[in-house]
Amino acid sequence: MTIDVSTVEFDEVLRTAPARRPDDSRGIFRSFFDRSGMCVAQLDHAIRIVDANVDFYRQFGRTAAEVSGSPFGDLLHPSVREKMGQQLTRLAGGERSRFTDRLVAVRPGGVAFTGELTGLAVHGDAGRVEGVVVLLRPERDDRNSHLLTGRKKVLTEMDARILEGVAAGVSTVQLAASLYLSRGGVEYHVTTLLRKLKVKNRPALVSKAYSMGIFGVGSWPPQVLPDFVK
Repeated sequence: MTIDVSTVEFDEVLRTAPARRPDDSRGIFRSFFDRSGMCVAQLDHAIRIVDANVDFYRQFGRTAAEVSGSPFGDLLHPSVREKMGQQLTRLAGGERSRFTDRLVAVRPGGVAFTGELTGLAVHGDAGRVEGVVVLLRPERDDRNSHLLTGRKKVLTEMDARILEGVAAGVSTVQLAASLYLSRGGVEYHVTTLLRKLKVKNRPALVSKAYSMGIFGVGSWPPQVLPDFVK
């Protein structure tokens, strides 16, 4: 079953469920999605996990007891946490009915994986949003196994400022003046960054930093996420 077909089927479930008692709606959720082969979770207005199916817990490598009542953002990679949280909050607030976006999540032990996430607002009898349902289709390869998690604080504060400057196209002279370093000092930090990220030049350094999730998504000028700074 593809995510498109399942999403259409789930839209039909959402249209019929509000006419039933709350316990019946929960039963519909459980029976449909435990057989769907998809990773699905229910979130409340505060974007906390209320319920999920077996495939969701298995994909994230966690038990119901570990994630029940926890913010959904705790399962996400720092590079997408803010953006995904904003989109889910808009759903819960009734500003939109659905969205689909790329997700980067983290399993225990810091193993990252990616997938496509669809968020859907669930409306009650009065038309108000009663909660949010998320559907995840994970990618079936490990192309993103190189992503860093917040546990790996690979940069010093100065490294982070230098990396941000390089990514923004700031010259060595400008960086030296703004950070109160000599030109040689800037070049020393750049060389250190090249060695840490195992690349040969500045363009590759910026590309590698983005690919590893060190920069926040959608921010300009580029900003190193605090999770990766010692």
